[in-house]
Amino acid sequence: MSSAGMDGLKARWQHLSRARYLMLLALLAALSLYMYFGHNGNSETKGVKEHKPVVEVMTLQRGDMSRHILLSGQTVAEADISLAPKYTGRVAEVLVDLGDYVEAGQPLLVQDVSDLDISIMEKQAAARAAGADAREAAAAYDANYIKARNDYELEKSRYERNVYLFSIGAISQDKLDSVKQEYLASKASFEVLENQVEGGGAASIQSKAYTAEKTERGAEALIQQRADMVLRAPRSGIIGYRKAEPGEIISAGTKVLSLVDSSRMKVDCTLSESDAAILQPGMEVTVTVDAMGAEYPGRIIYVSPAMDEADKSYQVRIELLGEDLQLKAGLFAHTSLDILQRKDTFFVPKEAVLSRNGRQLVFVLDEENRAHMREVRLGLINDESDEILSGLEAGDRVVISGLDRLQQGTAVEVI
Repeated sequence: MSSAGMDGLKARWQHLSRARYLMLLALLAALSLYMYFGHNGNSETKGVKEHKPVVEVMTLQRGDMSRHILLSGQTVAEADISLAPKYTGRVAEVLVDLGDYVEAGQPLLVQDVSDLDISIMEKQAAARAAGADAREAAAAYDANYIKARNDYELEKSRYERNVYLFSIGAISQDKLDSVKQEYLASKASFEVLENQVEGGGAASIQSKAYTAEKTERGAEALIQQRADMVLRAPRSGIIGYRKAEPGEIISAGTKVLSLVDSSRMKVDCTLSESDAAILQPGMEVTVTVDAMGAEYPGRIIYVSPAMDEADKSYQVRIELLGEDLQLKAGLFAHTSLDILQRKDTFFVPKEAVLSRNGRQLVFVLDEENRAHMREVRLGLINDESDEILSGLEAGDRVVISGLDRLQQGTAVEVI
């Protein structure tokens, strides 16, 4: 290689060495910046992570623990009675309309009874005829009985006299036998009539009398059926349903009218098992009916003794007190009660208690606002609070929010 070529190669090598040197310096500068700013960034992130959790705290003290119970349901009328005819028949007259106020016993609907009236007269006539037959049979029996008794007594006396005459030889054996046969025949006739008598009357007479009584009772049944074909109000109230018109044939058992008695209103509610054990009949409440925009005094009159298997609940009935409430059935109503569960006890909000591995735990703060886990034993519970039987003392500061961010010894900020 010539001298000129060697000089060119050396120049290129020197140029490449300077480029690599500049690149190395740039890399060192970038690494320094990364280390500087990366370190500061991690420090800032670490500072954020070290922010103290914010929690709410309550100072434990004794108080009266109560259970707040909400009840809701619908207003129910004193009575809502469906009225239906007892017998199938044609409607002769409908005496009421929707909204009419009726008194107990007032006629509401009349069915056609013209055919029934004829049947009643026929039955009554048959009953009278049967009664006459019974009286005739009684008279005939009495006459036959008297005649048979007299004949029997006469033949008995004759037979006894002929027995004496036979004993002294005044008559023959044939004569005595003939008299004896007549005596026995009269005795048999009398005994037939006498043996019919039982319970104060002869069987033939009683049979006629029973036939007459049966016919008479049949007439009475038709008279009662006629009365039942006039549909009457079972109590006072308002007609709330009507589906019957004159001339229409209605079937037995088909609802044609309804009677609503709203003189006294009630509210039917459902209740959970835990609340049902606390409520008792006689408790007074104030019921709000939203549709009326008013409150009404009330009293619990019924708590079902057994659970409804369909919805696993208990029924509660509240009677609304006062007169002229002007309420309708089916309105939404609600009320609430605060029932004392325990006087002078410790209790905390349910959110303050953790359940871990079968243990009930709370966090308590020390003087430096550091959280310490404490095992407790629970007593009564309700929807809002748990009673603390042991594990805490009066004055303990119990954490009631933000428990999920706490561990043993965690420093916190209290609000």
